[in-house]
This record gives sequence, structure tokens and C-alpha cells, in this order.
Amino acid sequence: MSPRKPTSPWSPHLHRDASAVDGSRRRFVTGLAAAGIAGGAGLWRLPAFAAEAAATGPVELRGTDFDLSIGRAPVNFTGRTRPATTVNGSLPGPLLRWREGDTVTLRVANRLRDEPASIHWHGILLPANMDGVPGLSFDGIHPGETWTYRFTLQQSGTYWYHSHSMYQEQAGLYGAIVVDPLRPPPFHYDCEHVVLLSDWTDMDPAALFARMKKMSEHDNFYRRTAGDFLDDVGRNGLEATLADRGMWGRMRMTPTDISDINAHTYTYLLNGTAPAGNWTGLFRPGEKVLLRFINASAMTYFDIRIPGLKMTVVAADGQYVHPVSVDEFRIAVAETFDVLVEPTGADAFAIFAQDMGRTGYARGTLAVRHGLAPDVPPLDPRPLLTMDDMGHGGMAHAGMDHGQAAQMKGMEGGCGAHMGHAMPAMDHAAGGMQQHPASEAGNPLVDMQTMSPVPRLDDPGIGLRDNGRKVLAYSDLRSTFEDPDGREPSRTVELHLTGHMEKFAWSFDGLKFDDAEPLRLNYGERMRIVLVNDTMMTHPIHLHGMWSDLEGEDGGFMVRKHTVDMPPGTKRSYRVRADALGRWAYHCHLLYHMEAGMMREVRVVE
Repeated sequence: MSPRKPTSPWSPHLHRDASAVDGSRRRFVTGLAAAGIAGGAGLWRLPAFAAEAAATGPVELRGTDFDLSIGRAPVNFTGRTRPATTVNGSLPGPLLRWREGDTVTLRVANRLRDEPASIHWHGILLPANMDGVPGLSFDGIHPGETWTYRFTLQQSGTYWYHSHSMYQEQAGLYGAIVVDPLRPPPFHYDCEHVVLLSDWTDMDPAALFARMKKMSEHDNFYRRTAGDFLDDVGRNGLEATLADRGMWGRMRMTPTDISDINAHTYTYLLNGTAPAGNWTGLFRPGEKVLLRFINASAMTYFDIRIPGLKMTVVAADGQYVHPVSVDEFRIAVAETFDVLVEPTGADAFAIFAQDMGRTGYARGTLAVRHGLAPDVPPLDPRPLLTMDDMGHGGMAHAGMDHGQAAQMKGMEGGCGAHMGHAMPAMDHAAGGMQQHPASEAGNPLVDMQTMSPVPRLDDPGIGLRDNGRKVLAYSDLRSTFEDPDGREPSRTVELHLTGHMEKFAWSFDGLKFDDAEPLRLNYGERMRIVLVNDTMMTHPIHLHGMWSDLEGEDGGFMVRKHTVDMPPGTKRSYRVRADALGRWAYHCHLLYHMEAGMMREVRVVE
């Protein structure tokens, strides 16, 4: 959560006419070939010699001493010039290159005239007062002021930075961080590129949030049709199809609601370039290339592949993992993955990042020279949610009668808070019915609860199963080191991810940020957090200041992360060592879910 800005640089009519951009879906998805920072009446066009340099990515700043300026600049990705929030005049902001063990100093000036600002260094271990979350670690950077961040780097790897004030992250305030290691990595590469993915909207982000509160299904254009009904009857039979449609109808939900906001609103960017702009990273034949993928979007999950090339995953969230060879991987909002590729057999390869709902894509190219444009694959078929995906143990096919299904409805449409008591006789593989906190009972902000959540660590995710490609799953990830703490957790805290789809209300345990007490940790303790996703949406959960050591289904340490993805109907656990005193943010990294209430304060006290 963050304070609201008093004024807006956006045109007051923008939220009413933004749909005009949808007049050409193809143009909207791919954007403009020469898109980006605008100047005067048209696009700012670089000289030819500078254009090739810009195509390789954002400006890189190295060293230990930095001056960053938060401001506003016009951009044009779709044919409409709109204001963006920038760092040093660019979107994304400069790539910051640091070195493990160094102490860095960053003077961040707020040149905005009408709102406070901030920068959070995502995944970086540092003192609480350097974390950059207004209202928790500091008061924010007020207009005309400069805040000095200073901290010593205790890690290496791929990370990123972004605003934690209002909707500035959606408006462009984000950038990449690379921390070079003191010791050589456990793999060899000849060159590297940062691949930073994001989503851009021509709407005022505050107006977009307001639209979600009023019309949460605005972007869900793909509801099932009569033709789909007949296809399902042919495949599953009339009785099963009617039962399935009835179940979704009684829950007032739709299996096509994969993501809240998609390419009907967003243009997807790769290193600040729309798909038609074809960002290009160069390689020489025979080189091994390291690609540092960062999902800096506000609301979008991407599924990434490079047709014709295998990718070897070597790091997750900045931490080395045992190498895993894949054709494709899903990257949740705020996650980072480092992969190695060896381009051979062609001069150019497409970097293809389609959104999870299959409505659009970001795109770039690996090539031996600029100007090459390999074919872009078509979008995969749009996926559909099932009852299994939502943690209901296949109940749509388990012979539930209408009375039982009606009891699933709760407070104001959807699965209810009394679901755990509705069908006590049902048997589930997860070992019984999931218990829910009392704060969810009778709660008008909770429209659904999962019945039989499971970890599903070996599941690549909806839309990626059995697609003929080797797709990364969390179960494939193993840190190259043992549990750095070694102790068994002394206590366990279970938190439920909750929400109400129609009201676009999101929370932990049914309690919004403003209504919840802080989660208190004792300095030095080793504890376990268990997350249960009671919603039909996927949530990337980020704990500031401390690592999240994901556990396998056997309870053993698996992989160290700073952001843990939580698909619908899952129950996952991770260990936390409370080794950082102070007040920390803990939240869903879908920006509008956090703003709507899915955030808690964590206090580490002596």
C-alpha cells in the first residue's frame, strides 16, 4: 500500500478514451517500431550510430557512487504520447552494475513536482532504513528532495529496482541491477544481455486501478461460447458439461479469467522496446551467451522460449542453481532467471515472451548483427482453469449434488467461507479438508476458499502442461548450496491469500493491510511460513529484507528465492531466518493486488 498522489499528469479524459487504442489489436499488441521517449510533436530519433547502441539495452552505470533523478518524460509506444515516470530520463531506468562486497552510495533526487517518490532495491539485503518503502522504512522522497541510500553488498546476481510509491512502477520507474561476484561463477559464458520484461498502459495507472475496482473482468474477452459448450459435450458428455457449467455459474466465476489485466490494455515491452521495435542483442558465432531475465511488470506473468535453442537455467532470483536444461520457463512478476544459450545453426533467434493468458507478447532477437528479424511464433492456445487448478480436488467430477455446490457460495458470490464445513465427508489426497482462519468466516472480502491445496511444485503451470516442450517447474530448481541456516524451524505461521474477484479486493487471511496486525518475528529465529492460495488467481509473494528458502514436499530445503510464486489452489512453505531488524514489507507483487490490500508488515524485533 502507498499514499495517494494529489494530482495527475495524465489527461483527465484518458480513462474514457483509452479503449480507442483497441481499434487495431495487432498494432496495440506489437506497438510501434520506433517507440520510446518522445520529444516535441514526434518521437525522439537517435542518430544511426546511437540507435544500434540503444538497441542493446538501457544505459549501464558502473561503480560505487551514483546520482539518480526521478522525473517525468513523454513516451509513445502505441501512437499516443503519454507521460512516464523515469529514472535519469529513461524507461527503463539505467542498468546499475555493482560488485559484491562494495559499499554503494546512491543519491536519488525527486524532480517530480506533484508527488513523493521512492526506490526499493528488490532482493538486495540491506538495513531496513535503506529498503525504500514509504511508511515503513522511511518517509519517502518528497518533491525537490534528495535521499541518500548507502549499503554494503552481501550478494551477487541479477536483481532489479522499482518505485514503492503509488503507481510509479506501472508508469515506468524500474530498472535492472547486476551485482558481479567476487568469485567466478560455476559456469562459463562469453557475453551477456539483460532481458527486462514489463507491461505498459496508455491509461493513467490510477484510473486503471479504479476501473478494476468497478469492472474487474474488463479484459476477460474470452468467455466460453455455445460452440465451446458443444465441443465439451462431444468430449465429456452432456451431464458432465452441464455439471461443470453449473459449478462455475454458481460460483459466479469463469475459467477464462487467467489474469486481471492483459494485452487488451497492455503493450508488452522488452528492455523498454515494443514488439515491433525488435530489441536486438548481439552474439558472435560459437559464443555462449548469458541472458539475465527480469520480470519488472506490474501485473503480467510471461512464458519465455527461444525457438530453436535450449536454455540452461543457472540462477534463480540471483542465486546459483544446479543447471537445468529447458525449452521454456514461466517467470512470475518480480522473479529473475539467468539462462545460458549457445546460438548455432542460424544468424538470428527470436526471444518470445507470451503472457500467461495468451493475449499478447514481448519480443526481441539474438542475432549476429542488427536488422535481422526471425519469425515470431504464434501465441499458444488460451488455457482454461479447472476445479483442480483451484484446489478443489476434482470436485466438478466428483458427484457433488446441487445442494452441496450451493453451499460453496459464500458471502457475496463465489465459494464461501463455510466451504470447509459444507462437505465433511469428501476425501482428498491432501489428507483432509483445509482449515481456514476465523477472519475469513463471514467475510464480505472473501469469495472463495480452497478445499484441498497441494504444493504442485512439479507443475509447470496452467497453459504449459503437455505442450510438447520441456518446461521448467519449481521442483527442477536446486540451490548449489545446502540450507545456509541448518536449523529446523522453531515455529510455523500459516497465511492464506484471499480475495474477492468482483470487488477486486485482495488480502492475507481476509484482512487488508490497514486492518491487519504486523507479523512479528524474533531476531535470529528460524521459522516456517506456509502460504495457502484461496483464490483463483496466481500471486507472486515477496518478503523484503530476508531470503525465502523454499521447501520441497518432504520439508527439506530446495531453493533460495526472494519471490515465491503461488498458483491457484496451492499450499507451499518456506523457511525464513529473521536476521534483519526493523519493519519490512511483505506483499503480493502484482501491483494492483498490493494496492488493494494484499500486504502485511513484518517486524523483526530483539
